[in-house]
Amino acid sequence: MSQEKKGIFQATETKAWGALDNGEESKIFEPVKIGAWSLQTRTAMAPMTRCFADDQTGVVGENVVEYYRKRAADGIGLIITEGIVVSKRGKGNQGVPGLYTQEQIEGWKKVTDAVHKEGGTIIAQIWHVGRLSHHELAGNLPPQAPSAIQAEGAVPRFRKPYDTPEEMTIADIQELIGQFAEAARNAIEAGFDGVEIHGAHGYLIDQFNSDVSNHRTDRYGGNLAQRLTLMKEVLKAVIDAIGTDRTLIRFSAHKSDNPSYMWEDPEMAIRTFVEAFKEVGATMIHPSTMQFTRVLADGRTMHQLVRKYWDGVIVGVGTLDPRNAEQALAEGTIDVAAFGRPLIANPDFVHRLKNGEELEEYDAKKHLAVLV
Repeated sequence: MSQEKKGIFQATETKAWGALDNGEESKIFEPVKIGAWSLQTRTAMAPMTRCFADDQTGVVGENVVEYYRKRAADGIGLIITEGIVVSKRGKGNQGVPGLYTQEQIEGWKKVTDAVHKEGGTIIAQIWHVGRLSHHELAGNLPPQAPSAIQAEGAVPRFRKPYDTPEEMTIADIQELIGQFAEAARNAIEAGFDGVEIHGAHGYLIDQFNSDVSNHRTDRYGGNLAQRLTLMKEVLKAVIDAIGTDRTLIRFSAHKSDNPSYMWEDPEMAIRTFVEAFKEVGATMIHPSTMQFTRVLADGRTMHQLVRKYWDGVIVGVGTLDPRNAEQALAEGTIDVAAFGRPLIANPDFVHRLKNGEELEEYDAKKHLAVLV
Protein backbone atom coordinates (compact mmCIF):
# COMPACT_ATOMS: atom_id res chain seq x y z
CA MET A 1 0.00 0.00 0.00
CA SER A 2 1.40 3.42 -0.95
CA GLN A 3 1.95 6.14 1.63
CA GLU A 4 -0.74 8.21 -0.09
CA LYS A 5 -3.32 5.44 0.11
CA LYS A 6 -2.54 4.65 3.74
CA GLY A 7 -3.91 8.00 4.89
CA ILE A 8 -5.10 7.75 8.49
CA PHE A 9 -4.52 4.00 8.51
CA GLN A 10 -0.77 4.47 8.79
CA ALA A 11 -0.95 4.79 12.58
CA THR A 12 -1.94 1.14 12.83
CA GLU A 13 1.53 0.15 11.66
CA THR A 14 3.43 2.11 14.32
CA LYS A 15 3.53 2.29 18.06
CA ALA A 16 1.50 5.50 17.77
CA TRP A 17 -1.54 3.25 17.93
CA GLY A 18 -0.61 2.32 21.49
CA ALA A 19 0.87 5.52 22.86
CA LEU A 20 -0.54 8.92 23.75
CA ASP A 21 1.57 11.86 24.91
CA ASN A 22 -0.42 12.37 28.10
CA GLY A 23 -0.72 8.69 28.99
CA GLU A 24 -3.48 7.98 31.49
CA GLU A 25 -4.25 11.71 31.76
CA SER A 26 -5.51 11.76 28.18
CA LYS A 27 -9.09 12.85 27.64
CA ILE A 28 -9.90 9.56 25.96
CA PHE A 29 -9.61 7.76 29.32
CA GLU A 30 -11.88 10.15 31.23
CA PRO A 31 -15.17 8.85 32.60
CA VAL A 32 -18.12 10.72 31.12
CA LYS A 33 -21.91 10.86 31.48
CA ILE A 34 -23.92 11.05 28.28
CA GLY A 35 -27.68 10.69 28.37
CA ALA A 36 -28.57 8.05 30.94
CA TRP A 37 -25.15 6.42 30.68
CA SER A 38 -22.16 6.82 33.00
CA LEU A 39 -19.24 5.56 30.92
CA GLN A 40 -15.91 4.23 32.21
CA THR A 41 -14.01 6.07 29.46
CA ARG A 42 -14.75 8.23 26.43
CA THR A 43 -14.30 5.20 24.19
CA ALA A 44 -16.93 3.16 22.38
CA MET A 45 -16.97 -0.16 20.60
CA ALA A 46 -18.38 0.54 17.16
CA PRO A 47 -21.12 -1.82 15.90
CA MET A 48 -19.67 -4.53 13.67
CA THR A 49 -21.59 -7.38 12.06
CA ARG A 50 -20.18 -10.70 13.31
CA CYS A 51 -22.88 -13.28 12.32
CA PHE A 52 -22.36 -15.59 15.30
CA ALA A 53 -26.01 -16.07 16.30
CA ASP A 54 -27.94 -19.25 15.57
CA ASP A 55 -29.03 -18.80 11.95
CA GLN A 56 -32.47 -20.36 12.46
CA THR A 57 -33.47 -18.65 15.70
CA GLY A 58 -31.35 -15.49 15.80
CA VAL A 59 -30.37 -16.33 19.40
CA VAL A 60 -26.87 -15.51 20.67
CA GLY A 61 -24.81 -18.02 22.65
CA GLU A 62 -22.11 -18.11 25.32
CA ASN A 63 -19.36 -17.14 22.87
CA VAL A 64 -21.11 -13.81 22.28
CA VAL A 65 -21.51 -13.34 26.05
CA GLU A 66 -17.77 -13.70 26.55
CA TYR A 67 -16.96 -11.53 23.54
CA TYR A 68 -18.72 -8.48 24.95
CA ARG A 69 -17.77 -9.22 28.58
CA LYS A 70 -14.07 -8.97 27.71
CA ARG A 71 -14.47 -5.49 26.21
CA ALA A 72 -16.41 -4.26 29.24
CA ALA A 73 -13.76 -5.67 31.59
CA ASP A 74 -11.10 -3.79 29.64
CA GLY A 75 -12.79 -0.43 30.28
CA ILE A 76 -14.54 0.35 27.02
CA GLY A 77 -16.99 3.13 27.80
CA LEU A 78 -19.92 2.30 25.52
CA ILE A 79 -20.42 -1.02 23.77
CA ILE A 80 -22.66 -0.77 20.71
CA THR A 81 -23.59 -4.26 19.61
CA GLU A 82 -23.52 -5.72 16.16
CA GLY A 83 -26.68 -4.99 14.19
CA ILE A 84 -29.71 -6.79 15.67
CA VAL A 85 -32.66 -7.15 13.32
CA VAL A 86 -36.12 -5.97 14.35
CA SER A 87 -37.95 -8.62 12.34
CA LYS A 88 -37.32 -11.79 10.35
CA ARG A 89 -37.82 -9.80 7.16
CA GLY A 90 -35.15 -7.32 8.26
CA LYS A 91 -32.40 -9.95 7.97
CA GLY A 92 -29.68 -9.55 5.36
CA ASN A 93 -26.92 -11.90 6.48
CA GLN A 94 -26.72 -15.44 7.77
CA GLY A 95 -26.19 -15.74 11.50
CA VAL A 96 -27.32 -12.25 12.52
CA PRO A 97 -29.11 -11.95 15.87
CA GLY A 98 -32.65 -10.71 16.45
CA LEU A 99 -34.58 -8.89 19.15
CA TYR A 100 -38.17 -9.75 18.29
CA THR A 101 -38.76 -13.08 20.10
CA GLN A 102 -38.68 -13.98 23.79
CA GLU A 103 -35.97 -16.55 23.13
CA GLN A 104 -33.78 -13.86 21.60
CA ILE A 105 -34.43 -11.55 24.56
CA GLU A 106 -33.40 -14.30 27.00
CA GLY A 107 -30.17 -14.89 25.07
CA TRP A 108 -29.26 -11.20 25.24
CA LYS A 109 -29.96 -11.09 28.99
CA LYS A 110 -26.86 -13.24 29.53
CA VAL A 111 -24.78 -10.76 27.53
CA THR A 112 -26.02 -7.66 29.33
CA ASP A 113 -25.65 -9.31 32.76
CA ALA A 114 -22.02 -10.18 32.00
CA VAL A 115 -21.24 -6.67 30.75
CA HIS A 116 -22.87 -5.01 33.77
CA LYS A 117 -20.95 -7.21 36.20
CA GLU A 118 -17.78 -5.75 34.68
CA GLY A 119 -19.06 -2.19 35.12
CA GLY A 120 -19.78 -1.77 31.44
CA THR A 121 -22.53 -0.06 29.44
CA ILE A 122 -24.05 -1.80 26.43
CA ILE A 123 -26.69 -0.72 23.92
CA ALA A 124 -28.35 -2.70 21.13
CA GLN A 125 -28.03 -1.49 17.58
CA ILE A 126 -31.47 -2.15 16.07
CA TRP A 127 -31.49 -2.73 12.35
CA HIS A 128 -33.44 -3.57 9.19
CA VAL A 129 -31.42 -4.07 6.00
CA GLY A 130 -34.26 -3.36 3.56
CA ARG A 131 -33.31 -4.08 -0.05
CA LEU A 132 -29.80 -5.31 0.83
CA SER A 133 -31.04 -8.87 1.20
CA HIS A 134 -32.29 -11.97 -0.58
CA HIS A 135 -35.61 -13.75 -0.19
CA GLU A 136 -33.87 -16.87 1.16
CA LEU A 137 -32.66 -14.78 4.11
CA ALA A 138 -35.82 -12.72 4.61
CA GLY A 139 -38.34 -15.49 5.35
CA ASN A 140 -38.83 -16.34 1.67
CA LEU A 141 -40.41 -12.94 1.11
CA PRO A 142 -39.05 -10.19 -1.14
CA PRO A 143 -36.84 -7.64 0.62
CA GLN A 144 -38.59 -4.39 1.56
CA ALA A 145 -37.59 -0.94 0.32
CA PRO A 146 -39.03 2.52 -0.30
CA SER A 147 -39.11 1.79 -4.05
CA ALA A 148 -38.81 -1.40 -6.11
CA ILE A 149 -35.23 -0.64 -7.16
CA GLN A 150 -32.68 -3.45 -7.01
CA ALA A 151 -29.34 -2.71 -5.35
CA GLU A 152 -26.18 -3.51 -7.26
CA GLY A 153 -23.95 -6.27 -5.96
CA ALA A 154 -24.39 -9.40 -3.85
CA VAL A 155 -25.16 -10.25 -0.24
CA PRO A 156 -21.83 -10.48 1.66
CA ARG A 157 -20.79 -14.07 2.45
CA PHE A 158 -24.11 -15.34 1.01
CA ARG A 159 -22.79 -14.57 -2.49
CA LYS A 160 -26.16 -14.21 -4.17
CA PRO A 161 -27.26 -11.00 -5.91
CA TYR A 162 -29.54 -8.68 -3.98
CA ASP A 163 -33.17 -9.39 -4.84
CA THR A 164 -35.43 -6.82 -6.42
CA PRO A 165 -37.30 -5.43 -3.41
CA GLU A 166 -40.99 -4.89 -2.86
CA GLU A 167 -42.09 -1.27 -2.52
CA MET A 168 -43.44 -0.74 0.98
CA THR A 169 -47.04 0.32 1.44
CA ILE A 170 -48.09 2.86 4.08
CA ALA A 171 -49.29 -0.10 6.17
CA ASP A 172 -45.86 -1.74 5.80
CA ILE A 173 -44.20 1.48 6.95
CA GLN A 174 -46.41 1.77 10.01
CA GLU A 175 -45.69 -1.86 10.87
CA LEU A 176 -41.95 -1.17 10.54
CA ILE A 177 -42.12 1.82 12.89
CA GLY A 178 -43.88 -0.39 15.43
CA GLN A 179 -41.19 -3.07 15.03
CA PHE A 180 -38.43 -0.59 15.86
CA ALA A 181 -40.31 0.65 18.93
CA GLU A 182 -40.97 -2.93 20.05
CA ALA A 183 -37.32 -3.87 19.55
CA ALA A 184 -36.34 -0.92 21.74
CA ARG A 185 -38.68 -2.07 24.49
CA ASN A 186 -37.36 -5.61 24.10
CA ALA A 187 -33.82 -4.27 24.43
CA ILE A 188 -34.65 -2.73 27.80
CA GLU A 189 -36.31 -5.99 28.89
CA ALA A 190 -33.13 -7.81 27.85
CA GLY A 191 -31.09 -5.54 30.12
CA PHE A 192 -29.58 -3.22 27.52
CA ASP A 193 -28.90 0.33 28.65
CA GLY A 194 -30.51 1.68 25.49
CA VAL A 195 -30.41 1.36 21.72
CA GLU A 196 -28.81 2.77 18.63
CA ILE A 197 -31.08 3.05 15.59
CA HIS A 198 -29.15 2.08 12.46
CA GLY A 199 -30.12 4.83 10.04
CA ALA A 200 -26.90 4.66 8.02
CA HIS A 201 -24.88 2.77 5.40
CA GLY A 202 -27.61 2.23 2.83
CA TYR A 203 -29.87 0.02 4.97
CA LEU A 204 -33.64 0.44 5.10
CA ILE A 205 -33.97 3.75 6.96
CA ASP A 206 -31.13 5.19 4.89
CA GLN A 207 -32.74 3.86 1.71
CA PHE A 208 -35.63 6.20 2.45
CA ASN A 209 -33.11 9.01 3.04
CA SER A 210 -31.46 8.56 -0.37
CA ASP A 211 -32.66 9.83 -3.75
CA VAL A 212 -30.96 6.80 -5.35
CA SER A 213 -33.23 4.25 -3.66
CA ASN A 214 -36.28 6.40 -2.83
CA HIS A 215 -38.40 7.48 -5.82
CA ARG A 216 -41.65 7.78 -3.88
CA THR A 217 -44.14 10.57 -4.56
CA ASP A 218 -46.04 10.36 -1.25
CA ARG A 219 -45.00 12.03 2.01
CA TYR A 220 -42.07 9.61 2.38
CA GLY A 221 -40.49 10.86 -0.87
CA GLY A 222 -39.45 14.19 -2.34
CA ASN A 223 -36.53 16.40 -1.30
CA LEU A 224 -34.09 15.37 1.43
CA ALA A 225 -36.05 16.94 4.26
CA GLN A 226 -39.15 15.04 3.14
CA ARG A 227 -37.27 11.77 2.58
CA LEU A 228 -36.15 11.90 6.24
CA THR A 229 -39.78 11.43 7.31
CA LEU A 230 -39.42 7.70 8.01
CA MET A 231 -36.24 8.22 10.01
CA LYS A 232 -37.95 10.90 12.09
CA GLU A 233 -40.99 8.69 12.72
CA VAL A 234 -38.85 5.71 13.76
CA LEU A 235 -36.72 7.91 15.99
CA LYS A 236 -39.77 9.53 17.60
CA ALA A 237 -41.37 6.12 18.23
CA VAL A 238 -38.22 4.77 19.89
CA ILE A 239 -37.77 7.92 22.00
CA ASP A 240 -41.41 7.64 23.11
CA ALA A 241 -40.82 3.98 23.99
CA ILE A 242 -37.60 4.23 26.03
CA GLY A 243 -36.60 7.90 26.32
CA THR A 244 -34.27 10.22 24.43
CA ASP A 245 -31.54 9.70 27.03
CA ARG A 246 -31.34 6.03 26.03
CA THR A 247 -31.57 6.51 22.25
CA LEU A 248 -28.69 7.03 19.82
CA ILE A 249 -29.19 7.49 16.06
CA ARG A 250 -26.57 6.62 13.45
CA PHE A 251 -26.54 8.28 10.03
CA SER A 252 -24.13 8.58 7.10
CA ALA A 253 -23.61 9.43 3.48
CA HIS A 254 -21.77 6.13 2.97
CA LYS A 255 -23.72 3.25 1.40
CA SER A 256 -22.59 -0.36 1.76
CA ASP A 257 -23.67 -1.06 -1.82
CA ASN A 258 -22.26 2.22 -3.18
CA PRO A 259 -19.13 3.20 -1.20
CA SER A 260 -18.32 6.19 -3.41
CA TYR A 261 -21.67 7.91 -2.80
CA MET A 262 -21.59 11.40 -1.28
CA TRP A 263 -24.24 14.05 -0.76
CA GLU A 264 -24.25 16.68 -3.51
CA ASP A 265 -24.01 19.44 -0.88
CA PRO A 266 -22.56 17.83 2.29
CA GLU A 267 -23.03 20.83 4.57
CA MET A 268 -26.63 21.37 3.54
CA ALA A 269 -27.35 17.65 3.93
CA ILE A 270 -25.83 17.56 7.43
CA ARG A 271 -27.78 20.64 8.43
CA THR A 272 -30.99 18.99 7.18
CA PHE A 273 -30.29 15.82 9.18
CA VAL A 274 -29.51 17.80 12.33
CA GLU A 275 -32.72 19.82 12.00
CA ALA A 276 -34.66 16.54 11.69
CA PHE A 277 -33.04 15.16 14.84
CA LYS A 278 -33.83 18.31 16.80
CA GLU A 279 -37.42 18.28 15.55
CA VAL A 280 -38.16 14.91 17.18
CA GLY A 281 -36.21 15.51 20.39
CA ALA A 282 -33.05 13.46 19.81
CA THR A 283 -30.08 14.35 22.01
CA MET A 284 -27.37 11.85 20.96
CA ILE A 285 -26.17 11.15 17.42
CA HIS A 286 -23.55 8.95 15.75
CA PRO A 287 -22.37 10.41 12.41
CA SER A 288 -20.64 7.64 10.50
CA THR A 289 -17.88 8.05 7.94
CA MET A 290 -15.22 5.73 6.58
CA GLN A 291 -12.53 8.46 6.85
CA PHE A 292 -12.69 10.60 9.98
CA THR A 293 -10.15 13.14 8.69
CA ARG A 294 -11.68 13.63 5.23
CA VAL A 295 -12.63 17.25 4.57
CA LEU A 296 -16.15 17.55 3.12
CA ALA A 297 -16.91 21.28 2.95
CA ASP A 298 -15.81 24.65 4.29
CA GLY A 299 -12.49 23.11 5.36
CA ARG A 300 -14.32 20.86 7.82
CA THR A 301 -14.66 17.11 8.26
CA MET A 302 -18.06 15.44 8.62
CA HIS A 303 -17.94 15.56 12.42
CA GLN A 304 -16.81 19.19 12.44
CA LEU A 305 -19.71 20.10 10.16
CA VAL A 306 -22.10 18.23 12.43
CA ARG A 307 -20.73 20.07 15.47
CA LYS A 308 -21.29 23.39 13.68
CA TYR A 309 -25.05 22.76 13.87
CA TRP A 310 -25.40 20.34 16.80
CA ASP A 311 -24.65 21.00 20.47
CA GLY A 312 -25.79 17.61 21.78
CA VAL A 313 -23.77 14.42 22.21
CA ILE A 314 -21.72 13.21 19.23
CA VAL A 315 -20.16 9.75 19.02
CA GLY A 316 -17.32 9.92 16.49
CA VAL A 317 -16.26 7.05 14.25
CA GLY A 318 -14.33 6.44 11.03
CA THR A 319 -11.03 4.55 11.23
CA LEU A 320 -10.01 6.69 14.19
CA ASP A 321 -6.58 6.33 15.74
CA PRO A 322 -5.83 7.42 19.32
CA ARG A 323 -4.16 10.66 18.33
CA ASN A 324 -6.86 12.09 16.10
CA ALA A 325 -9.48 10.78 18.54
CA GLU A 326 -7.74 12.56 21.41
CA GLN A 327 -7.55 15.76 19.37
CA ALA A 328 -11.24 15.62 18.39
CA LEU A 329 -12.24 15.01 22.03
CA ALA A 330 -10.06 17.86 23.29
CA GLU A 331 -11.49 20.25 20.70
CA GLY A 332 -15.04 19.24 21.57
CA THR A 333 -15.80 17.99 18.07
CA ILE A 334 -16.92 14.66 19.53
CA ASP A 335 -17.82 13.46 23.03
CA VAL A 336 -16.99 9.77 22.63
CA ALA A 337 -14.57 8.07 20.21
CA ALA A 338 -15.68 4.79 18.66
CA PHE A 339 -13.23 2.17 17.42
CA GLY A 340 -14.06 -0.83 15.25
CA ARG A 341 -11.64 -3.40 13.90
CA PRO A 342 -8.92 -2.76 16.51
CA LEU A 343 -11.43 -3.83 19.16
CA ILE A 344 -12.17 -7.06 17.33
CA ALA A 345 -8.48 -7.91 17.24
CA ASN A 346 -7.68 -6.59 20.73
CA PRO A 347 -10.10 -7.39 23.57
CA ASP A 348 -7.64 -5.50 25.82
CA PHE A 349 -7.65 -2.41 23.59
CA VAL A 350 -7.91 0.17 26.41
CA HIS A 351 -5.22 -1.55 28.48
CA ARG A 352 -2.81 -1.53 25.56
CA LEU A 353 -3.58 2.10 24.80
CA LYS A 354 -2.94 3.19 28.39
CA ASN A 355 0.30 1.29 28.60
CA GLY A 356 1.73 2.21 25.22
CA GLU A 357 1.62 -1.38 23.98
CA GLU A 358 1.35 -2.22 20.30
CA LEU A 359 -1.94 -3.57 19.04
CA GLU A 360 -2.45 -6.79 17.18
CA GLU A 361 -3.27 -5.92 13.60
CA TYR A 362 -6.75 -6.81 12.39
CA ASP A 363 -6.79 -9.82 10.06
CA ALA A 364 -10.14 -10.40 8.33
CA LYS A 365 -9.55 -14.11 7.76
CA LYS A 366 -8.65 -14.70 11.38
CA HIS A 367 -10.93 -12.30 13.20
CA LEU A 368 -14.08 -12.87 11.15
CA ALA A 369 -13.73 -16.60 11.77
CA VAL A 370 -13.54 -16.52 15.56
CA LEU A 371 -14.81 -14.47 18.46
CA VAL A 372 -11.82 -13.31 20.55
